[in-house]
Amino acid sequence: MGVLLQDLGYAFRQLRKTPGFTATVLLTLALGIGANSAIFTLVNSVLLSSLPVADPQSLIRIGDRDDCCVNDGIREDGDMSLFSTETYYLFKKNLPEFEELAAMESGYGWRPLTVRRDGPQTVGKSVMGTFVSGNYFRVFGLNPAAGRLFANADDQPGAPFTAVMSYDTWKEDFGGDPSIVGGIFWMNTKPVTIIGVAPRGFYGDRISTQPPKYYLPLESMDKVLGAPYLHDPETQWAYIIGRVKPGVSLPAMQQKASTLLRQQLATLKIYEGPRDQAAVARGHVVLTPGGGGIQNMQDNYKDRLHLLTWVAALVLLVACANVANLMLVRGMGRSSEMSIRAALGARRSRIVRQLLTESVLLAGLGAVLGLGLSFLGARMLLALAFPGEQHVPINPAPSPMVVAFACGLALLTGILFGVAPAYLASRAQPADALRSKARTTTHRASYLQRGLVVLQAALSLVLLVGAGLFAQSLNKLQSTDLKLDATNRYIIHINPQAAGYATTQVEALYRTIEERFHSLPGVVKVSLATYTPMEENNWSTGIKVEGEPDINKGASFVKGTSEYFDSVGTRLVMGRNFTPLDTLSAPPVAVVNQEFVKQFFGGRNPIGHRFGFSQMGKDSAYEIVGVVDDTTYTSVYWKNHAMYFVPLTQRPAHEDEPIEKDLSMYAGAIVVQTAQPMPDMEKLALATLTAINPNLTIVKFQTFQQQINGRFTNERMIARLTSLFGGLALLLAAIGLYGVTAYTVVRRTPEIGVRMALGARRGRVIAMVMRGALMQALVGLVLGVPVVVLCVRYIKSQLYQITSVNLAVMAGAILILIVASCVAGIIPAKRAASIDPVQALRIE
Repeated sequence: MGVLLQDLGYAFRQLRKTPGFTATVLLTLALGIGANSAIFTLVNSVLLSSLPVADPQSLIRIGDRDDCCVNDGIREDGDMSLFSTETYYLFKKNLPEFEELAAMESGYGWRPLTVRRDGPQTVGKSVMGTFVSGNYFRVFGLNPAAGRLFANADDQPGAPFTAVMSYDTWKEDFGGDPSIVGGIFWMNTKPVTIIGVAPRGFYGDRISTQPPKYYLPLESMDKVLGAPYLHDPETQWAYIIGRVKPGVSLPAMQQKASTLLRQQLATLKIYEGPRDQAAVARGHVVLTPGGGGIQNMQDNYKDRLHLLTWVAALVLLVACANVANLMLVRGMGRSSEMSIRAALGARRSRIVRQLLTESVLLAGLGAVLGLGLSFLGARMLLALAFPGEQHVPINPAPSPMVVAFACGLALLTGILFGVAPAYLASRAQPADALRSKARTTTHRASYLQRGLVVLQAALSLVLLVGAGLFAQSLNKLQSTDLKLDATNRYIIHINPQAAGYATTQVEALYRTIEERFHSLPGVVKVSLATYTPMEENNWSTGIKVEGEPDINKGASFVKGTSEYFDSVGTRLVMGRNFTPLDTLSAPPVAVVNQEFVKQFFGGRNPIGHRFGFSQMGKDSAYEIVGVVDDTTYTSVYWKNHAMYFVPLTQRPAHEDEPIEKDLSMYAGAIVVQTAQPMPDMEKLALATLTAINPNLTIVKFQTFQQQINGRFTNERMIARLTSLFGGLALLLAAIGLYGVTAYTVVRRTPEIGVRMALGARRGRVIAMVMRGALMQALVGLVLGVPVVVLCVRYIKSQLYQITSVNLAVMAGAILILIVASCVAGIIPAKRAASIDPVQALRIE
């Protein structure tokens, strides 16, 4: 310990004597370690962390997919992760291997609640709420922050409506008021008693950009939410997580659960057909770890976070090469000191330990600065990944895991960039102390320095080309012709069901909404629809054309009012649009897109033909009256997207389901087109809806362009971060090249002086130095090109319509590196050309 403290004290003194060197190294390391720590903060929070619950390792989820949200069809591959209430109770009764088994709503994000506290002058808000089984909190081993959590009695038919409030909602919206517990709140116009507050830090069973503010029992879902599928055995809507008993064999339990599932599927009507029986045989479940909760966000972000981790690691490697170069330059300046120490009896191991202590100390100080930068970097990453979101349950502050990661990274980098300089310095011979120059080590250092510059240039090329490819991919995405028109268009998301409207009342409501919005000055078109083109939503069914064989294909559908196509800018190709006369009592009609015609009619004229739903044995539900363009819905990546559109209040011909249970009657959005931009549209929309019904609140307001831009958030984040990291690597590589070139000039000062004394012109000296600098960069480019070609094979799945290296991108990256190399080399070159031959010879 005494020797270590002595080494540390000496290292501090050496670093204090060279403030410029110390500051440069610390900044370089802080950027490298900070970038990696920032990425790891997100990786740890999104991919690695467990739910803040008791013993997360014993939690197991039944299912391995992020299916959402309500499904009444057949999974052809048989892999089930979404279940009906009946299946949940079947598992709960017949799988004693679980201590407890809880169910939770899969798609609460699509059905927000309108919540208002009881009392005069209170205003309703549209907020996230979710429905869970009565043992939900017990499965997770949680205790309330106030009041109590659910018991089994709260989740029984006929039980009083109750709810548990989230901790953040309690604190932020109600200031931690203890009277909240026992208070009455009106949720979707139903009185609900708040029985308790969830524990602090618990955001539900998954990471979400909009965590639930309220938890309600399953059995209240039909009455509060209006979900008729709660006890429908053919509708899958729930995720299931349970706590297994010690010593349970998961493979055996998985097989048992799959057998139970197949037995239950065989009893359902939708599996009666011969082809459907084969789907029953394929039915199975996959058990997955549940300690991290439902992995919807993890599945969405893991590929991009892994990519960013590799990119940040390459930047750190460039930083380490740069610092190693600086350490070599500094080590050569201390060669006489090391020779004297060796002459005085210092052992090689002692010299190596001293120099490694300095390296690790520098890396440790860089890690401290890097943690500060990582906090800012993590905040920037959150802003890029979740723009506009205010309650993402991810803390950008370094956690103990992140601190440990940074410390481990600092130790690794300290050894990585310190071992070569320490080894070379340890080879100093005592006789070198008597010489003016330590040439025995300088030559080796020169080769190593140049090798490090070559490595930096190669890695910088990889990062620059990667940044160029992702920027090109983003540009291709954003320039794609969506066949939509976002000019002066606004989307107002609503929830008539939460405002208390029954399905038999919505037709009159929609007429009123259209009339009120049309009366606003400047409004051109108004429509309502179940969902709008570029939101993350999709409703689909199997399609059977009347009089033709079932080809086992499906199509997505949207329900809208008469001005829907005009309001979103979709062009009519053939036939007619909807009209105000296409009401509930009129014959059901449909408009299809061109891809629908291609897939189901082979290009034949579809007007007048009828189609229905293959799984229901009906093929005359709608008559086709028009064809529209193949506008983009949900995602630009979704090609060959067959779609059909039906009037919002119409129902299929010969529909057996009562209208009271038909949730497709509810509009999810109003689309408004105006003659010119209207910055106050949100206020006008809120006032208009409130005048119709105070419970008819705005769930979300956005311009159509904002909705479209939101579909490219991940790609925009990757493009910006890879460009940032590529620029950082380029800067570090340029600094490294400058350092090596400058050091080479200093070392060759006598030689250059002799050359100039013998008549060498200034231009030839500059060319000589520049040639050496560019040669290192060119070698790095030659090595980097095949690495780039190899790397593109692994990232092309994340690129849009790019499968190989674009020559323009490659040429641009090479040109940028050559220019940077010229800039880095010109300053030492001019300095070399300014050497006074007399002084150079005197030095020699």
